[in-house]
Amino acid sequence: MSHDDSELQAIRQKKMAELQRLAESKAAMSSLTEPVVLTDSTFAKQVSKYPIILVDFWAPWCGPCRIVGPVIEQLAREYSGKVAFGKLNVDENPQIASAFGVQSIPTMIVFRSGKAVDFMVGALPKAQIEMKLKQQMSGNSLYG
Repeated sequence: MSHDDSELQAIRQKKMAELQRLAESKAAMSSLTEPVVLTDSTFAKQVSKYPIILVDFWAPWCGPCRIVGPVIEQLAREYSGKVAFGKLNVDENPQIASAFGVQSIPTMIVFRSGKAVDFMVGALPKAQIEMKLKQQMSGNSLYG
């Protein structure tokens, strides 16, 4: 096998591994119809697993969070296969909340390919959250 053949083989193997990861992430997303519960220890792995994930930073005692919670659950069903959703309880997982500078809740952060690309703070209406998601899905964003 010449040098060119081995280099081509290495490229082919790398591409196959990328396709495998993409297929696994699509399979994981298509079965996801409710938000994933995130913790300080699972956050990085879960967020990088999905092409687009909206993470709701919340706490049980927070009134506005209780308004946003059902909206997030509804969006998770409606966008199943397109966008993943996660919930992170800031009282139980202060490290991640602090790492992203979350000072008010609810805060929703949209991650694309594991990177934070959009931030929303407050009990926003469903239409406003959807608008931000659609911007990220189409790739049109000030941040991404």
